[in-house]
Amino acid sequence: MTKQLVEVITSVERRRRWSREEKERLVAATFEPGASVSEVARSAGIHAGQLFRWRKELCQISTPSAPPFMPVKVVAALPEPEAPAAKSPPLSRKKTSMVTIELGHGRRLRVESDIDTEALGRILAVVERR
Repeated sequence: MTKQLVEVITSVERRRRWSREEKERLVAATFEPGASVSEVARSAGIHAGQLFRWRKELCQISTPSAPPFMPVKVVAALPEPEAPAAKSPPLSRKKTSMVTIELGHGRRLRVESDIDTEALGRILAVVERR
């Protein structure tokens, strides 16, 4: 006579409850370099589909929504005013053009095309907060 292994289930509930910390730990493990979602799921005793669902849910919560793109219209440079006669010739200056950025709600920002991009980023951040 051969012995057979029998599993006795004493609880009515067969589902395992995962805490948020456990889910976050498993999801974080899938983002490690060289990690495989299937291997992480197998080591935790769950299906890869469940892990993908947790990844989607947790990543949607933590990512802020990006602001929508606004249309940009490039216009020709404004004519420079006449300079009074000077003893020395004026310094040659690279021609720039004006860029108008429509911010929505009737707001627009006009800047020269050679503006420092980091400075423009700071300006836009302040304007968008208002």
